[in-house]
Amino acid sequence: MTAGIDYGMGTTNVDRATGIRYGVISQNSVLQAWADSAEPDYGEATCPKCGNKASYSADLPEESEDWKIAKGACSDWGCEACEYVFDASDAFGDEPIGWNYNDNGYELTDCLDSDVMVLKAPYYTFAQFCSPCVPGAGDLNSDDVDGVQTYCLGHDWFEDGKAPYPVYSVETGALVEANKAA
Repeated sequence: MTAGIDYGMGTTNVDRATGIRYGVISQNSVLQAWADSAEPDYGEATCPKCGNKASYSADLPEESEDWKIAKGACSDWGCEACEYVFDASDAFGDEPIGWNYNDNGYELTDCLDSDVMVLKAPYYTFAQFCSPCVPGAGDLNSDDVDGVQTYCLGHDWFEDGKAPYPVYSVETGALVEANKAA
């Protein structure tokens, strides 16, 4: 089997420092680990009055008496554009705009509607290219061991303690056995 078509033409969804492709895996493949580990992302703080970028109150300028009073009050955020001060509950939306995990050498984010994108990992495998939906990335749900080098999740992300693909160490290039995964 071949690696497929690189719809990213070698320029997208690849770690330029290492040449390793980002990996994409269905959330269903690692659902419990992803649900336990992922953190909500509420995006940048914005002003509920005008929609401009908000600043943490300690970082606001002390140009007027209003700012000084507001900074001493219970308000956590402020908008320099309209000089409005507000609480953190008003600086972010009610629902997360996405989910992320950044720990143990991994950088993961949700992508599409039901996938996890592996942007950095201590492990890699070989996978087919994804469809045009994620151009240039490797499909971790494929069974192509002759594909492109792709960041992947280690064995400990899977319920049975074994990844459905061979896992290699980015640091050493050595094959990582399931019982030796960190």
